[in-house]
Amino acid sequence: MTNSRHMAGNRQTVGDTLAALGLPGADAELYAALVRHPRSLATQIAEHCGISGSQAGRALSRLVSRGLVNRLPGRRPRYIAVAPDVVLGAMINRRENELGTARATVHELMELHRETSRFAHPAASVEVVAGSENIGRQVDHMHASVRHQMRGFDRPPYVRTPGHDAAMEHRRLRDGVTYRVIYDQQAVAWPGRMEQDILPSRAQGEQARVRPELPTKLLIADDQIAIIPISSSEHAMDFAYVIHPSTLLDALARLFDAEWERAAPLSAVTSRPAASVVPQQDTIALLSLLAAGQTDARIARSLGWSLRTTQRRVHQLMATLNATTRFQAGIAARDRGWI
Repeated sequence: MTNSRHMAGNRQTVGDTLAALGLPGADAELYAALVRHPRSLATQIAEHCGISGSQAGRALSRLVSRGLVNRLPGRRPRYIAVAPDVVLGAMINRRENELGTARATVHELMELHRETSRFAHPAASVEVVAGSENIGRQVDHMHASVRHQMRGFDRPPYVRTPGHDAAMEHRRLRDGVTYRVIYDQQAVAWPGRMEQDILPSRAQGEQARVRPELPTKLLIADDQIAIIPISSSEHAMDFAYVIHPSTLLDALARLFDAEWERAAPLSAVTSRPAASVVPQQDTIALLSLLAAGQTDARIARSLGWSLRTTQRRVHQLMATLNATTRFQAGIAARDRGWI
């Protein structure tokens, strides 16, 4: 009874969802009603849906012809919905294929538009994108279309919550795309960022390094497109340049390579001597933050520890590594294969 009331309360939501698959609203509601009330007469379904008998009859005929509903034999025929995972699953697959084809067409048209625009107007090698939503969509497009390598400078401000695109990155890593990311100290000190985003991405295959400070935010997909913020504000990112193949794009690629050479690798438990003791995940995060030059206060905020706990853990780690300075601790951790 409780489940029936719950489903009834969601009737409009279910109807709207099925309508998104190409079913007219009335047909979608009637199909959902039949799922809730199998083997119903047409008059009963009409009552459940609050429509006339003739309306219910026409809708049932359409659903039967589309294979969503079966008509049971009898003097007064009853109706039963075909299993949703069978018929709706097929409809979802068709819609996903259609959307995939449409998305690919849009990408092809955009590339054609850019190529023809650049031929007619060389200045079109640089576009301006306004608004955080549009910037986010451009970044999504770059992740989806990259074929070989994604390079990036990661630093605030962010148009989305840091780590928002981690799932997309992990999928592309599994596709064989290389990701090389340099984080600045503000990025690794972002509360929860290290353990919830950076280290999981590193475990998936991301090549990550850290610099105390980066000159700008930057994302480069292959050698075909890059995006950088117009403003250097630390609090907002409302406008960005999208840069297509040009000497400017070449210069940004060289800037990335120069910063990559100067950056320090982030901690990663990828290989170590067999006799080494594998550190716990929070110790790996602590080592990464120490390698990034973070203060105890910033480490505490990043890992969600108190300052006292952070100082105690740093002292314990240095004692374990037999180090008297943080620099010595970094050297000892590297010798053990921890970083």
